[in-house]
Amino acid sequence: MLTPEQAILASMAVPAAGALLISLAGRVPNLREAITLVTAAVLLTVVLTLLPFVMAGGRPGLVLFSLLPGLDIAFAVEPLGMLFALIASGLWIVNSIYSIGYMRGNHEAHQTRFFVCFALALAATMGIAFSGNLLTLFFFYEVLTLSTYPLVTHHGTEKACAGGRVYLGLLLSTSTVLLLPALVFIWHVTGTTDFTVGGILADKLKPGELALLLGLCVFGIGKAALMPFHRWLPAAMVAPTPVSALLHAVAVVKAGVFSVVKVMVYIFGIDTLATAGATNWLVAVAGFTIIAASVVALSADNLKRRLAYSTISQLSYVTMAAALLAPLSLVGAVMHIAAHAVGKITLFFAAGAIYTAAHKTEISQLDGIGRRMPWTMGAFAIATLSMIGLPPAAGFISKWYMVSGAMAGQHWLAVAVIVLSTLLNAGYFLPIVYRAFFVAPAADPHGHPHGEAPLLMVVALTATAGATVLLFFYPDVPLALARQMLNP
Repeated sequence: MLTPEQAILASMAVPAAGALLISLAGRVPNLREAITLVTAAVLLTVVLTLLPFVMAGGRPGLVLFSLLPGLDIAFAVEPLGMLFALIASGLWIVNSIYSIGYMRGNHEAHQTRFFVCFALALAATMGIAFSGNLLTLFFFYEVLTLSTYPLVTHHGTEKACAGGRVYLGLLLSTSTVLLLPALVFIWHVTGTTDFTVGGILADKLKPGELALLLGLCVFGIGKAALMPFHRWLPAAMVAPTPVSALLHAVAVVKAGVFSVVKVMVYIFGIDTLATAGATNWLVAVAGFTIIAASVVALSADNLKRRLAYSTISQLSYVTMAAALLAPLSLVGAVMHIAAHAVGKITLFFAAGAIYTAAHKTEISQLDGIGRRMPWTMGAFAIATLSMIGLPPAAGFISKWYMVSGAMAGQHWLAVAVIVLSTLLNAGYFLPIVYRAFFVAPAADPHGHPHGEAPLLMVVALTATAGATVLLFFYPDVPLALARQMLNP
């Protein structure tokens, strides 16, 4: 039985060791993929050993080493990080099952490199989840960017390389030009960057200075895809679909909104931000991002592009809800991190299954596809309910808390944004479902109607669709962790 401190280190060491073993087994595909699955299962087991400690109020942590006074590479497990680690480690198993089916079904090249980089990305994600201070988070945030770059450029085409340049350029420039100076300034003002209950900036800065510093942090965390620093996300859609699932559900964008919430709660402090009125601008910017991205999604015919802009919109729900600073809306923000993860990974899994089985990428090509791929499009339909915010899917719960918090605080702009964006969500998702099930399919030009994608892919997307519904009926763990974050 691992101690909590050992479990923290193991959560990063296990996927890192798995990456090494995967590379050594590269010439034996079955062994390579078995190592991937075992590594993912071991990681989830390690993360689960920490859950009882956190639920009981424990906050295990350790310091690896110090760079300067107040600048440590340190780890600590708090409720928000616990939830993020659970989401990422749990979905890695499902994504690995799906990836095996996808990579084999499409005869993808460089499969060993793919699985190695995936494991390294999960190691970085665990470092972000369990970071004990802003410096540690920044370090692993950058490692995550670098480890996912080869995944974005996996195909090696000119288009893939161009998308990779946008991906790497935007994420590295925002973090180094905006977030790093903010980190240094916070350390200069407070003498520390530790994540602390109640924050560390109380009585340190004037309201205007707080708002400016918050802007540096929020825009510096480019993975949150807040406009105008969002273009890396649609650019990265050149990657294979399992990578898109990693970017949108398992690690990258979740690392972004997780970091935004964590910085607001544990660096700035909710009370400090509320007293200074430092987040009013952020509510407006996030609200604009929600609506603008939804409008772009409405006109996108490419399925992955529509899903990408949907992600940009859905991420800003988390940012806006956190910026409202109301307890209910903050619970909604945390819940939405979990709800969006299982819902959006299902949508990308379905998109990949459609491409693998039918070689279709455009929504206009999907007439009647639900009759040929009922499991895939059934799962897609369930996930759309979550994105829209309808029961019995987990997105309903998170939106309920967001709207309740906005109304309790009389933030009518936020209420209007949520209502309008919900209608837009329905506008760009429901026609896909209608087209798939209720429009007659076009005749197959080759006379060979396709069926479902490979079994592993169908199993994975069915599992995540089931998790979307299960999380609606049993949201206790994410809600309990969210409340612990606010009431330690």
